Amino acid sequence: MTRTAHRGTRPRRAPRGRALLVAALATGLALLPTTTAYADGIRAKQWALEAMHTAEAWRTTKGEGITVAVLDTGVDDQHPDLAGNVLPGRDMVGFGAARGDRPWARHGTAMAGIIAGHGHGAGNADGVMGIAPEAKILPVRVILEDGDTARGKARNTRGNALAEGIRWAADQGADVINLSLGDDSESAHPEASEDAAVQYALKKGAAVVASAGNGGERGDHISYPAAYPGVIAATAVDRYGTRASFSTRRWYATVSAPGVDVVIADPDRKYYEGWGTSAASAFVSGAVALVKAAHPGLSPAQIKDLLEDTARNAPSGGRDDSRGYGFVDPAAAIKAAARLEPGERKAAARSERYFGEGPDTAEEDGPSTAWAGPLAGSAGGVLLVVAVVLWRGSRRPHDTGAP
Repeated sequence: MTRTAHRGTRPRRAPRGRALLVAALATGLALLPTTTAYADGIRAKQWALEAMHTAEAWRTTKGEGITVAVLDTGVDDQHPDLAGNVLPGRDMVGFGAARGDRPWARHGTAMAGIIAGHGHGAGNADGVMGIAPEAKILPVRVILEDGDTARGKARNTRGNALAEGIRWAADQGADVINLSLGDDSESAHPEASEDAAVQYALKKGAAVVASAGNGGERGDHISYPAAYPGVIAATAVDRYGTRASFSTRRWYATVSAPGVDVVIADPDRKYYEGWGTSAASAFVSGAVALVKAAHPGLSPAQIKDLLEDTARNAPSGGRDDSRGYGFVDPAAAIKAAARLEPGERKAAARSERYFGEGPDTAEEDGPSTAWAGPLAGSAGGVLLVVAVVLWRGSRRPHDTGAP
């Protein structure tokens, strides 16, 4: 089974065909003229910070003491927005591109920034701010970037990298495991070793979050690992609360999160704007990190319930396969958790194919005016992951942390 990061590419100025990629940010990448990274430029583009009520959640915690394992293409621990927040990790692939190569750690760095970026420069006013900026990232390399010449070898020789990575992360004490990847092809099927690894992690107290898949326009095929029991599956919406057209609709959808016009950091020290349920998963993992930091005794099942019970903009009927129980709200989850007693509640496997009526009709995917106003921000219309370079970070050492 080939694991891919859940996103594709389309330049903003030159539309291209959509493609399912192994893990790339670079395919068909279009760069706009470089401009100065003004102190408030990137932060103003991060509409998700306001949408997810981070200011309210941060009055309680910014994620200190929590470790989020990012199972991905690797993470650039020297990126100025992540410096000091990245722990020593593990490479489960063992070959392919390395630091300094273009097809290395792009997707993983982007996801880590969404989760635990802290910005840089004076007052950390520049760069990407994550949802849980005081959390630690545990990088586990389990897939390769698109463009890596070792991709074929990876598929043939390291089929258990994901399962091994999940177990390893759980053994290292990860509080949250982010899986911004998956297989949503027509041939996708569950892998016993991966399912067992997920259950192992859940039993050790690690919440597991995965992207629901980018198959919304390609048949809504089931995506694994999102469909494994106990996983918190994230679907993607835009700044108006509308389901992203690419976001897979399936019974396992738990909550929705930002997945369109998302600003991401890159090892090249530039910032890009992209899309995907990969990003949605990272935002949800950041939310879980905040909840666990505020209430460390809660079990993964309790946290999943909390996210469902406190989600905003709930679909008609309480949930649907497009957006799960609604838009993730860490501040509301933190508040509600204060009324709970830590406990051991296990998530049972579902016996039905669908939770509700199955994939939603187009009429159910319209915008929600209840929250459009508060989330309206900078304009943007691209729907494919990594589309446009926004700014090149300053090369001055005091801004970038570069040697």
